[in-house]
Amino acid sequence: MVKLTVVGRAYDGLPVAHFPRVKNEEDMSMLFYKQQAEFILKEISRGALLPSKMSINIDDLYCFNYLIEKGICYITLCESSYPRNLAFHYLQDLLKEIEKLDTNFLHTLSKPYSFIKFDNVIANIRRRYLDTRTQANLSILNTNRRQDLDVMTEDISKIIENKRRSEFIEKALAPIPVSPIWSSPRLEVIALKWTPITLMSVVAMVVLWSRFIVKDY
Repeated sequence: MVKLTVVGRAYDGLPVAHFPRVKNEEDMSMLFYKQQAEFILKEISRGALLPSKMSINIDDLYCFNYLIEKGICYITLCESSYPRNLAFHYLQDLLKEIEKLDTNFLHTLSKPYSFIKFDNVIANIRRRYLDTRTQANLSILNTNRRQDLDVMTEDISKIIENKRRSEFIEKALAPIPVSPIWSSPRLEVIALKWTPITLMSVVAMVVLWSRFIVKDY
């Protein structure tokens, strides 16, 4: 069964539409998976997930399938037993609906999930894919029975681990920040003016001290 769908921009990770919407505490499990879908979208936007389509195992119950086309990413959460061919056919139907629209405005959106009208489109298409035993879905499965999907499969745990490793390397290679106090132009002028004077004073004190020491002996 198709449980959750998120549509977002692949180049910056902004989610623009999703269904169903989380409304109360009873939907907390869906909120968890929605957050994971957003994480996957962010990883796609930063180039950590390169394939244009992929299946991601979450646990024994669910997996994500995503499809990227023309800068837009379509992600759906399905039961692990749900046919993968059917899941990607569902994503293709969402893609076709997006292509019917003037998609330029999608690139002007600045708030997450602000393309509310597309939520209803997702709901209508999703309804057709809930039952795998309908005549239409059986026809899709029979048509694609001999076609192997060229789709890479990964585990979410490995993606999370790669993210942590990447963040660790970035922190290790990051330059040490310079205090704005020491980088201020005024302090630089003071340092240039007084450093020679200070050095001469120190040298003079050392010479005088040496003379006193010699004189005592």
